[in-house]
Amino acid sequence: MNLTAIILQLISGGVGGNVAGALLSKLNLGPIANSILGIIGGLITGQVVNSVGSSGMSAATSAATAAAGSGFDMSSILSNVGGAGLGGAVLTAVVGLIKSKMSKTA
Repeated sequence: MNLTAIILQLISGGVGGNVAGALLSKLNLGPIANSILGIIGGLITGQVVNSVGSSGMSAATSAATAAAGSGFDMSSILSNVGGAGLGGAVLTAVVGLIKSKMSKTA
């Protein structure tokens, strides 16, 4: 487990949650709840994207990655950031939708 990838997932998820809250004002839960949900969604989705990406590598890609050593793989970084940001936004929107539906029925 790469610590840099986890930190990127946490930050991207938090940003994604806050962006979703800002764009979907009816589903906005406030900056703290948006951040927390974004972080959780970003971490979960980032780990899924990371595991799917590493298992879906071809032999040539994994050999090229191993040959690169400890250098950063830009496509891996972008997929982590994108997946985590989207996951944070989706989880924030889903919880905001559930909260708004529950408050209308009560």
